[in-house]
Amino acid sequence: MKKKVLIIGSGGREHALAWKLQQSPQVGQLYVAPGNAGTKEWNVSIPVNDLAALADFAQREQIDLTVVGPEEPLCLGIVNLFRAKGLRVFGPTGEAAQLEGSKSFAKSVMDAAKVPTAQWKVFERADTAKEYIRQIGAPCVVKADGLAAGKGVVVAQDVAQAEQAVDAILAGSFGDAGSRIVIEECLQGQEVSLLCFTDGRACYPMVPVQDHKRALDGDQGLNTGGMGTYTPPPFWSKKLQTKVLTQIVEPTLREMRRAGTPFAGVLYVGLMITEQGPKVLEYNARFGDPETQVIMARLKSDLFPVLWACTEQTLSTVAIEWREEVAVCVVMAAPGYPQAYPKRIPLHIPEVASAAGVVFHAGTAWDDESGCVSDGGRVLGVTATGKTLTEARMNAYVLVEKIGFPGAHFRWDIGVKGLGSIQTYFK
Repeated sequence: MKKKVLIIGSGGREHALAWKLQQSPQVGQLYVAPGNAGTKEWNVSIPVNDLAALADFAQREQIDLTVVGPEEPLCLGIVNLFRAKGLRVFGPTGEAAQLEGSKSFAKSVMDAAKVPTAQWKVFERADTAKEYIRQIGAPCVVKADGLAAGKGVVVAQDVAQAEQAVDAILAGSFGDAGSRIVIEECLQGQEVSLLCFTDGRACYPMVPVQDHKRALDGDQGLNTGGMGTYTPPPFWSKKLQTKVLTQIVEPTLREMRRAGTPFAGVLYVGLMITEQGPKVLEYNARFGDPETQVIMARLKSDLFPVLWACTEQTLSTVAIEWREEVAVCVVMAAPGYPQAYPKRIPLHIPEVASAAGVVFHAGTAWDDESGCVSDGGRVLGVTATGKTLTEARMNAYVLVEKIGFPGAHFRWDIGVKGLGSIQTYFK
């Protein structure tokens, strides 16, 4: 009998998960709450933080599996609530999700598990934080301790910038997320993300992804939630992956079990590949956005049995296959993002005839008069595959140029890090 699946969230990640899950022969009815214009045929208008309404809907509709996309409901304990009601849900408990919900909690887990990471200290007062910054010098990294939608991190190039970041975060620029701050040494190297499926014990790595956090070409401008991704980065190897799994992922999962907060779902490890080897920048407790878009484009296996096995603690019995292709995702954002930006911009998105490309919706909404309109900062994730990085990039940017999106802001250099000289590829 085919299963009913509920996906919670409204971004590009959730559209990519829905796109992949609706291809599964095991999935019958799909729901997305609240969804966006790309998922409108499956949408249910319940906000991601209305946990009681989501649980009531799942019980009423007899949902077989709920997949939680964003970090907020995970940290609020949606998995605990669903399990208490006898509902099957993919994701970590609220206690385990603190790996993402609190930077200081995550750092304490890394220390206990002897996971390599940057030196760090946590502060609640600006004067002691600034004193520490003057001791260690710059560059350094100042982070809001709590959830800040991927934006609560300042890589300060000098002491003055670091002190300004301390004042801004502790003064409430990220709300309650900045009531405490973590200050760390600035690691140098290649940044990469490795997301892993886990049932708490077994662990299957997904394909490695390199994100582009800065708003402008050449990694300039403000930090964003992510302006694009590609997979695989050319420096990744089986040897490096084995090192990450044995020195970082497995010790982390062991420590979470030892502490009585076993972690099941997606463990997202943000890494810096330094001269001394891989070190952890951060953990996330869910699928990344826009990492999920390129991961789903390369996932050859049916996603549903993998998610189901994670809830059954039978992940070790499942095989996962990946396409031997390169995938690139270019984020098209509203003009002005990541600062103030307009909404309700009319969008014209052509039907994609090629199997090599798909347009994932993120910050979009459906208007009965205007059709598809923008409804957020990161609006679309234009995703394409190819036999090589050059081909995948070309396929993605050809598709970008076919989209009607007045004033769209996007980077022209997504994936160029994997090709060589960045200047050659600027438009």
